[in-house]
Amino acid sequence: MAATEDRRKALILGKVVLVTGAARHLGGRFVRRIQRDPEVERVIAVDAVEPAHGLGEAEFVRADIRRPEIAKVLAAHDVDTVVHLDVTGTALGGGGRTSVKETNVIGTMQLLGACQKSPRIGRLVVKSSTNVYGAASRDPAVFTETTPAKALPRGGFAKDAVEVEGYVRGFARRRPDVAVCVLRFANILGPRVDSPLSEYLALPVLPTVLGYDPRLQFVHEDDVVDALRLAAHEPRRATQNSGTFNVAGDGVLLLSQCARRLGRPTVPVLLPAVTWVGSALRTVGLTDFAPEQIRLLTHGRVVSTVQTREVFGFSPRRTTAETFADFVRGRGPGLLPPETLAGAVDRLAERVGARLEVPVGEPGREPVGEPVGPSAPSAVPPATPVPPITSVPPVTPVPPVNPVHDGS
Repeated sequence: MAATEDRRKALILGKVVLVTGAARHLGGRFVRRIQRDPEVERVIAVDAVEPAHGLGEAEFVRADIRRPEIAKVLAAHDVDTVVHLDVTGTALGGGGRTSVKETNVIGTMQLLGACQKSPRIGRLVVKSSTNVYGAASRDPAVFTETTPAKALPRGGFAKDAVEVEGYVRGFARRRPDVAVCVLRFANILGPRVDSPLSEYLALPVLPTVLGYDPRLQFVHEDDVVDALRLAAHEPRRATQNSGTFNVAGDGVLLLSQCARRLGRPTVPVLLPAVTWVGSALRTVGLTDFAPEQIRLLTHGRVVSTVQTREVFGFSPRRTTAETFADFVRGRGPGLLPPETLAGAVDRLAERVGARLEVPVGEPGREPVGEPVGPSAPSAVPPATPVPPITSVPPVTPVPPVNPVHDGS
């Protein structure tokens, strides 16, 4: 009863929203956007490092969610809504894979423990990823929110996301009075998004897996912010914003289409050698070519967004193709710009067509298909006829065999 009364007062006075991962680009954008909503009274931005971008009127609190001090932050600011964005695949501030995993998994555990003890918490939003479905050769054509993964991720950010969602489901069982929303975003792209996939697509030459052309889905960073904002508020009429939802732009793109639109040449590599190539790229610091990314670029992944549109009430404004086009504009032309390549192909096609389509009887030109030159024979000599068989010689009869007598 006390928790219900606290949340009722919070709705009257306005929401107090705590956002984790505020020092990252996406976290900063969401903080600046959510504070403009009239239902929001205050925004508490939390991260372990100082943000390099502005946060508007939000109050920044430097705190590490891996430590129990996050519970004091919730209590001190009377937070009633938590938006957990500090679940990511890239390190911030020079950290390595170990610090990323600790923030994703241990940080989520500490945050959920603090939320469980806070009576004012009424809504929890968690940014997850479609990486939880994995990528394998036996995958279905389209994943829904209830489709089990054929091969669970065995490491990296994908495994972190699976563990995070497991802890969130446990929290939802222990606190059924809290509205919990998990948003599984497809590959997030935009002009300023920094992710392992965007680093891979920024390479001058794209290594691909020989014999595979995976299907990919993207979601624009603007649509990510809009979806998170919708989940942080009370549900609109005839919608529900508690549960798990896939968020992706309509349509798919093949990896080969992405390479052509970027103007990047591809280098097909045998599957056994891809791991070695990925290790080399990771060693020189060009991109984090992790095993789960190799599987994605081998088998691809497509998710259904029917539940997101019909139940959650959200439709991304940009399709997968439009999202990728905006990403391409922010990256500049590659080694093979699509316009230049298309012009060269058109000119080559015109020249080939001009040589093949020559009218018969044109002065000074030989007809197409006829032998050219003085040494060409005027006619093909006829084949020597085979003489017909007029008759068949008679068969010589075999003389009868005399019976053999035994002398009796």
